[in-house]
Amino acid sequence: MTAIKHALQRDIFTPNDERLLGIVNVCKAGKKKKNCFLCATVTTERPVQVKVVKVKKSDKGDFYKRQQAWELRDLTVVDAKDASKENPEFDLHFEKVYKWLASSTAEKNSFISCIWKLNQRYLRKKLDFVNVNPQLLEELPKAEESVPSGESQSVAGGDEDALEEYQELSAREEQDIESMMEMCEYAVSNAEAFAEKLFKELQVLDGANIHSIMASEKQVNILMQLLDEALAEVDTIEGKLSSYEEMLQSVKDQMDQVSQSNHLIQMSNTNNGKLLDEIQFLVNYMDLSKGHIRALQEGDLTSPRGIEACISASEALLQCMNVALRPGHDQLAAVNQQQKLFCELRDTFARRLTNHLNNVFVHQGHDQSSTLSQNSAELSLPKHSPLHRDLLRYAKLMEWLKNTQREKYEGLSRTYVDYMNRLYEREIKDFFEIAKIKMAGTSKEAKGKFGLHGSSGKLTGSTSSLNKLTVQGSNSRRSQSSSLLDMGNMSASDLDVADRTKFDKIFEQVLSELEPLCLAEQDFISKFFKLHQHQTVLPPLAQPETEETDGSIPSRTPPQADHRHSLSSEKDMVRLMMNKIFQSIEPELNSLIALGDKIDSFHSLYMLVKMSHHVWTAENVDPASFLSTTLGNVLVTVKRNFDKCISGQIKQMEEVKISKKSKVGILPFVTRFEEFAELAETIFRNAERRGDLDKAYVKLIRAVFMNVEKVASESQKTPRDVVMMENFHHIFSTLSRLKISCLDAERREAKHKYTDHLQCYVINSLGQPLEKLNHFFEGVEARVAQGVREEEVSYQLAFNKQELRKVIKEYPGKEVKKGLDNLYKKVDKHLCEEESLLQVVWHSMQDEFIRQYKHFEGLIGRCYPGSGITMEFTIQDILEYFSSIAQSH
Repeated sequence: MTAIKHALQRDIFTPNDERLLGIVNVCKAGKKKKNCFLCATVTTERPVQVKVVKVKKSDKGDFYKRQQAWELRDLTVVDAKDASKENPEFDLHFEKVYKWLASSTAEKNSFISCIWKLNQRYLRKKLDFVNVNPQLLEELPKAEESVPSGESQSVAGGDEDALEEYQELSAREEQDIESMMEMCEYAVSNAEAFAEKLFKELQVLDGANIHSIMASEKQVNILMQLLDEALAEVDTIEGKLSSYEEMLQSVKDQMDQVSQSNHLIQMSNTNNGKLLDEIQFLVNYMDLSKGHIRALQEGDLTSPRGIEACISASEALLQCMNVALRPGHDQLAAVNQQQKLFCELRDTFARRLTNHLNNVFVHQGHDQSSTLSQNSAELSLPKHSPLHRDLLRYAKLMEWLKNTQREKYEGLSRTYVDYMNRLYEREIKDFFEIAKIKMAGTSKEAKGKFGLHGSSGKLTGSTSSLNKLTVQGSNSRRSQSSSLLDMGNMSASDLDVADRTKFDKIFEQVLSELEPLCLAEQDFISKFFKLHQHQTVLPPLAQPETEETDGSIPSRTPPQADHRHSLSSEKDMVRLMMNKIFQSIEPELNSLIALGDKIDSFHSLYMLVKMSHHVWTAENVDPASFLSTTLGNVLVTVKRNFDKCISGQIKQMEEVKISKKSKVGILPFVTRFEEFAELAETIFRNAERRGDLDKAYVKLIRAVFMNVEKVASESQKTPRDVVMMENFHHIFSTLSRLKISCLDAERREAKHKYTDHLQCYVINSLGQPLEKLNHFFEGVEARVAQGVREEEVSYQLAFNKQELRKVIKEYPGKEVKKGLDNLYKKVDKHLCEEESLLQVVWHSMQDEFIRQYKHFEGLIGRCYPGSGITMEFTIQDILEYFSSIAQSH
């Protein structure tokens, strides 16, 4: 251990000016055994620093390297684990706990004792030694007796004085000693003789020094005399310096008096300059010209020149009132007097402006009322642009009033809203009355010309009349149509189109008149009452206080800080004023819509398209505007009426009744659906709300499908398959012609139903002309199905060749043709003329008859081979029969 300690001192600590005082061989507890050394060191320079250094042997060579170091002052706890038993483990608590396992308990105790001594000598800090034997913490611990003497002295360090007095030789001292020892060869072998020789040489040197001192006594006396003379000269110089100092002191006093006087003069000039700046500030920013005062007190508020003068005076007054006074200004009587004058001028001008604008509102309202009767004959609203143009001259004054007298500003707003509400209410009421008269007049003209009472003569008809509808057959409908055409040049459907087109134009004109009126009024309110769609902008002077040197006018925030409204509050105020002014628009629109719906429920289609377009336009301009909100509410009513119209159509379908004495033909609600779809496609060609119509289409077509099947099941005169075939063929033709994309699935379904019922009707009808032959071959097929071979069927008693010939003889060509002719007449009675399906059905029957003929021929060939039995007519005969029957009818 001693050799390792010397090696560490030489290689690691001496280059760093450190001394190694304690060492212990350790490894980390609980981990793989990797030995290292913990060294307790102190620095050779002051202040002394005490450290615990971790030294580890390098992996690349046989030398040691410094791995980690801790200051002893950072050590808080030393834990020896067990004070009574020998335990090589111990913990050192620095910034974290380090657990160590020493190579022996004696080394651990010696290292802990060394740490305790170093702390006592250099640090004197509170250091906790836990589970440590108290004997280790004494000046001369007994535990060190068990350690070898040389190692104990090295580790413990001897007494504390030895630690402090020990110093290593420098390189110069080592060279001198070596040269001296070289002069005496026996210095190493006989140290006493070498020491005696050195002592003698020292005595010789001391004697030489004494003789030299005695020889230089005369020079010392001369030197002392020179020093006395120098002291005398120093006294003389000090006397002169004292006199000079007294003279300089008097000059200093005089200069202090001059400096104090200059300071007072400079202070006076500074104060005068500041006072002048304050006076100029008050004169510049607290003075209002006589012209402005006169304009505020008695300025003309009717002429453009007078209004401009009042605007300039009000802005100047607001600047003076918003000036940010400096500390102490409010205590000046002149400032208080000027502020009082400003308040009086503000109140006086605000009162004059409010009274004048109130009178303007009243007179303008009366003038507009007097001209209202001039427009009563035309469907148009009076224009208020002259009123808006006259009032906009006062917009800046309204802004001034808003920033200074909020109560008067709000009072003017209420007055304007009240007067305009009355004016617009009269105008809008008269406007809608004219619109209603024009709508009702159109309806009355139609009723008078065609003798149609109520709306039953229109496409939809009234509910009560439609509930009584009966299917009168094609002849009755044709007679009704001809009678209506005889009543005038136009048919009822033509009249419907004309009336609805006229209604559409009236409704569009109503919306076109209302839209610019609302937009113009909203724009005027925003400009006149300064309710722009952004935050309220304060006057230029009402900005935060700035330095005077930048040339700007100092200002302060006005007391009415709540004038700064957010964007939403500005919009809300505009919308609130518009709601109060035009509160009659929405009820009048709803009343007009109700009238249009009462005249003809199909008007809801026109209104839905027009209203949707205007709502879409208004939302693009401003989604939160009064116009957008109002039209959106009315659109809900129109949509509700549209849904009611669709529900009424469905109800009419469900309540339809058919005649038991006449054939059904095309059901009336199928025809009405066709007319509805044609009308709707015309109206909704470029509409924004196409989705509403698509939903209505789906509801209507499903109701049509369901009620067609219901009527077909209840039909007694006409076969069910005919009712289904004709009506679904009509539906399929209508959907194919109109090309309604949302009903593609229903179009395919209608085609499928039409085809299926056509086939069923053909098969059921063809079984009657060759009934016995059908029954015979059905029996043949039954025997084959039971397992009888086809060539053995002829041996069955009921199906032998003789029976087959007997059945075939019953159906000669002449009888077949006669049966087909009767079938043609029966089919003609079943089918209606409107759909023109007779030839289609007849051709399908021809194909089915030929198919059955070929089937019978095939059975004869397989079951009766070689019998020579054939039908008494051929396929060519069948074609001639069908063709001649069709041509004859």
